[in-house]
Amino acid sequence: MLRLSEVKLPLEHTEADIQSAILKKLSIASKDLIRYTIFKRSYDARKKGAISFVYIIDIETTREQQLLQKFKKDVHVVPTPDTSYRYVTHARSGLAQRPIVIGCGPCGMFAGLLLAQMGFRPIILERGKAVHDRSVDTFGFWSKAKFNPESNAQFGEGGAGTFSDGKLYSRIKDANHHGRKVLAELVNAGAASEILYVNKPHIGTYRLVKIVENIRNSIESLGGEIRFQSRVEQLNIENGQVCGVTLASGEYIPSNHVILAVGHSARDTFEMLHHAGVYIEPKPFSIGFRIEHPQSIIDKCRLGSQAGHPMLGAADYSLVHHCANGRSVYSFCMCPGGQVVAATSEVGRVVTNGMSQYERSGKNANSGIVVGITPEDYPGSSIAGIEFQRRLEERAFELGGGTYEAPGQLVGDFLVGKASTQLGTVRPSYKPGIHLCDLGSSLPDYAIEAIREAIPAFDKQLNGFAMHDAVLTGVETRTSSPICIKRGNDYQSLNTKGLYPAGEGAGYAGGILSAGVDGIKVAEAVALSIQSQLEIATTNC
Repeated sequence: MLRLSEVKLPLEHTEADIQSAILKKLSIASKDLIRYTIFKRSYDARKKGAISFVYIIDIETTREQQLLQKFKKDVHVVPTPDTSYRYVTHARSGLAQRPIVIGCGPCGMFAGLLLAQMGFRPIILERGKAVHDRSVDTFGFWSKAKFNPESNAQFGEGGAGTFSDGKLYSRIKDANHHGRKVLAELVNAGAASEILYVNKPHIGTYRLVKIVENIRNSIESLGGEIRFQSRVEQLNIENGQVCGVTLASGEYIPSNHVILAVGHSARDTFEMLHHAGVYIEPKPFSIGFRIEHPQSIIDKCRLGSQAGHPMLGAADYSLVHHCANGRSVYSFCMCPGGQVVAATSEVGRVVTNGMSQYERSGKNANSGIVVGITPEDYPGSSIAGIEFQRRLEERAFELGGGTYEAPGQLVGDFLVGKASTQLGTVRPSYKPGIHLCDLGSSLPDYAIEAIREAIPAFDKQLNGFAMHDAVLTGVETRTSSPICIKRGNDYQSLNTKGLYPAGEGAGYAGGILSAGVDGIKVAEAVALSIQSQLEIATTNC
């Protein structure tokens, strides 16, 4: 097949127009075109009022070799790459031990799925509840019911990505097309097939719940096992080699292959690993607020007169500003037509995040506006970033009134350092609710200074970004893990054999897609290690 890129069409076009563009570009007759599939679709909004769609299309034609020769110097006509997934190995019968996966977020879920598909019958240990029960607890907390520190927007089947926009795009290098495997499995589990080709695919929270359940069913049907409310209390290590895990219940499960796929909020697990001597380094992350605007303002700025077109949907944005004090401020996890959500996982602390449903039909747009920090900002041990985050979250809890309401402030008041006392035209979406105040004391002075400089700068790119009535909600502290559990080329911990740090919590991913990809890579490494050990044992016998 041939891959044809940079096929541009106006906003209003049909399938017939796509076919005509293919025939025109390749100078072939319709009888020579066997079939085509859309590999990628995006839009170019640089010319407002004249937005165009841009396609990458895979084509099967009777004249493939002739066309390759004709367009050999044209980078927009090339052989279609092979993106099919191939398993690195398959399990032999009679495995003495089963691999363990700690965590059932995107990384752990895809690691478990791949191991199950290769016949290794993994045991997946999830500290939280199954996704449906977890959803009941999470939405209940948002409605001011009791907070459950083991079942919330961070902990439970599906991981933190379940209560997010469900974004499925990443900037990671993916030469082996593992991302395609992740997307294909999501479609098999019930996601819309469009995620295979739209430029910035997303699923949305309500749809993710059923998809997660279907992936669980697949793992179990292949011999895998998922245990909920099974928090790992201790990683058992002998002579630098993992030999099993001990659960909070006291149960011991032996295994010399353990994938650590906990999320960025598994702070007690990080502390346990630190005390056990697993090598950990502190890493940069970001802190800030959520900002909410009317989605209509963002749509108008980004899409002009074509704002609201059903083919375009709610518009997003990506912003960055380098400040005079040396800090960088950027938009993070932008959620078009979404809502700001309570994402705490610990008693007496407030954390915000953003999420969207599939339709992205909410009145507000929200995004994190965050400041990059480094370990120099929180000196101490390798896990000092955890305490740094906790202090900010405790302060947010105090400013919010101590009821899990989040502290909030109008942008106009924030820019002049004045406490807000009443809302304007923008109604905040955060549940359990916000408590108006002065956010000036919620973050370190350097962060407040940087955000106050960045918002007017962003307004020059998106007119209305600095509108007085836009709402800031604090605090956003879980942008990424504050640690990195270092691993070698074999994906094992540098000083603990058999431990495979993976995903966002270990410092190797930043979203659903990249976490899923990392889970696949680590599962492959575990499978090859198990097979290698079996071969050695067989030879010695």
